[in-house]
Amino acid sequence: DFLPSEIGAVVLTHAHIDHSGYLPLLVKKGFRGRIYASEATAELCHLLLPDSARLSEEDAERANRHNYSKHKPAMPLYTERDAEAALRQLVTVPLDAAFKPVAGITATFHPAGHILGACSISVSDGSVEVVFSGDLGRPDDPIMKPPALVERADYLVLESTYGNRLHPASDPTQELSRVINRTLKRGGTLVIPAFAVGRTQEILLAISRLKSGNAIPTSVPVFLNSPMAQDTTDIYHRHRREHRLSDAECEAMHKVAGFVTTVQESKLLNINQEPKIIIAGSGMATGGRVVHHIAAFGPNEKNTICFAGFQAGGTRGAAMLAGAQEVKIHGQYIPVRAEVVEIGNLSAHADANELLGWLEGFQNAPRRTFITHGEPAASDALRRRIGEKLGWDAYVPEHLEKHDLTV
Repeated sequence: DFLPSEIGAVVLTHAHIDHSGYLPLLVKKGFRGRIYASEATAELCHLLLPDSARLSEEDAERANRHNYSKHKPAMPLYTERDAEAALRQLVTVPLDAAFKPVAGITATFHPAGHILGACSISVSDGSVEVVFSGDLGRPDDPIMKPPALVERADYLVLESTYGNRLHPASDPTQELSRVINRTLKRGGTLVIPAFAVGRTQEILLAISRLKSGNAIPTSVPVFLNSPMAQDTTDIYHRHRREHRLSDAECEAMHKVAGFVTTVQESKLLNINQEPKIIIAGSGMATGGRVVHHIAAFGPNEKNTICFAGFQAGGTRGAAMLAGAQEVKIHGQYIPVRAEVVEIGNLSAHADANELLGWLEGFQNAPRRTFITHGEPAASDALRRRIGEKLGWDAYVPEHLEKHDLTV
């Protein structure tokens, strides 16, 4: 409902593909401005966006080869060339340093936890200040430092992914230990769909700690089937000041898994019937190499599919957790007989109480808080809680709704 060529600039909260993944198409459709991001976010985008493009191209090619798409021919959302064009428009900005994305507007990045490089953003025209929370991390995240508090905003745009839920009080590492041992006892394979940046590193760290403490067999093979995730450790090393891990912990996280780099190696994992752990993207099983592993291991009850965090409505992950007996993968319905579990406490998102804790850092209530980026029930639940607990004016906007932000 707008012309991309009319946008002056983009300011990016973080690199996760549900936030950065439209940029190549925006550029393809005429956006020519700068894309501002933190240094770590820019580095991660150089991994994520070309990979997203390759997956889209591979999906289109596969759909055309097997003739299962309703589009004739199936076309990728964007190509690797489009992704590279978007990356050339990236400009890095230091954390907590004011910059001017367009004339008359000042913006500042504030660390938000969640994943490496993630930020909240303050935007001001000199009279009205709007704060975008971005995706907020957890105060006790095992890798990322807690989100920085923001003291003031005239208007706040707040995420609500976990707006109606609290994370379990249980230790996710111990939960993972029980899932691993239960699966190995059956002689099965554990498949963990995981986002390449953030969630994968947390899972690798947990497995390395479990092995070093003999809580799981040290001999169980672990495979990381995500070339992009494999490159992330170097970025974590370069940005040590932004997270809690030491060099030794970064190394342990990196060495606990064998890296699967080629398509042929990925296919061999599906043939190999020895008990093992496979970590692969995407985190909601919407695409990527993990869907091939679900197709291979999902039909056998001795195996386990373990989701590590929130599954958006309409995704394969959400369907499987809801008890789907089969899922459609590459045009075929695959039976799901494997154990399907979720370890919610591995999430990198603040839960409802943690979101309220972050809001309590504001010195004064914003004139209005707009609740976005959540399922409808989660957004509405958070709206009510903010009103009841803080007495703030909180509102869930509808698609294409417009508001005049004045003081």
